[in-house]
Amino acid sequence: MSSPQTTSTIRLAQPWNLATANLSEIRQIDFQAAILPLGATEPHNLHLPYSTDTLQVDWIVNHLCSQAWSSGARILALPALPYGTESNLENFPWAMNLRPSTVFAVLTDLLETVSKNGIQKLLILNGHGGNDLKPWLREIYGQTKVQVFLCNWLSVLTDMRPEVFDHAEDHAGELETSCILAIDPALVARNADGSLAADDGAISNFRFDALQAGWVKITRPWHLLTKNSGSGNPHAASAAKGQLALDKLAERLVPFLVQLANEPLDDTFPFECPVH
Repeated sequence: MSSPQTTSTIRLAQPWNLATANLSEIRQIDFQAAILPLGATEPHNLHLPYSTDTLQVDWIVNHLCSQAWSSGARILALPALPYGTESNLENFPWAMNLRPSTVFAVLTDLLETVSKNGIQKLLILNGHGGNDLKPWLREIYGQTKVQVFLCNWLSVLTDMRPEVFDHAEDHAGELETSCILAIDPALVARNADGSLAADDGAISNFRFDALQAGWVKITRPWHLLTKNSGSGNPHAASAAKGQLALDKLAERLVPFLVQLANEPLDDTFPFECPVH
């Protein structure tokens, strides 16, 4: 009788990716820091998928970790949280909402897990504008040994946006469309003639000058602000522009991650020295 055949699976080596790594692999690595990507599930005009925020931030985190590992930094990429605060999009179908207090509670629980696993440096990379986490950072300060850093990845590109992109945007416009075109163009819906299956991203103006200028703030109801949830014209988007943005992001954040991994934790971290 012939012996049963065995098959082997070729694994894609991504030791930094908790979602695809296995227990045996994880036990062999002494991680220095971790990144938690925060996304959302919400409409993005008519041409981008509901998972745009999650897809982008998850791809970015794994790309950053890949480059950081090449420089010897052992950063663990945690699975992306696919839900965020969507209360101002509730009039659009299936905007999957978590109240801010729920988001804070989830993050606090996950932070406890991070701490129990011996990691004391955590970067939260946020990909959704509705996730306002600064109050949470203040709430947990002094309550955990984990040093928590927050980055809204779109803000890293603020200075380059006028140089690369033709249109300003707030949501599902030229920049986000370009990034998805660079990451996975099959996810971007097009018309039969090849044009984007999107509206022009026009938004309503406020009646009040103080609101229009940004001196006074409200939570904007997006069914009144936009036609189809898109804020910003996406039609000049291209994969090349998206790649420029993603490359600039890596250029700026990978050195931070490498330094974060290697910087010793002491009484003045993350400052150089106390002010006297």
